[in-house]
Amino acid sequence: MPSKGPRLCACGRVVPPGLTCVCAKARKATADSKRPSARARGYDGDWQAARAKHLASHPSCVECGEPATLVDHIVSIRKAPHRRLDPTNFASMCPTCHGRKTAAVDGSFGRAT
Repeated sequence: MPSKGPRLCACGRVVPPGLTCVCAKARKATADSKRPSARARGYDGDWQAARAKHLASHPSCVECGEPATLVDHIVSIRKAPHRRLDPTNFASMCPTCHGRKTAAVDGSFGRAT
């Protein structure tokens, strides 16, 4: 089977397979520096305790049944900050299903649709 070929970055550089262009790393660093901390986004000690309690009682992904490692807010904190610690707003999910749900609902990992 043929191996994956190089790709063209948005900046115009040819990038070998498995590597990231330097401009992409710079864009990510710039975006990350503008992003509020996890604590500022509502993921503090109270959230960590609520998350651990939920995963202990609901260890399987609600979508596929695989072991869950993430707790999703059914209605996002951005839309309903008052439901941040509401257990009825939690759903246990595996990383694959959580990524799929986030992209569909929030517009590709937080970006507006």
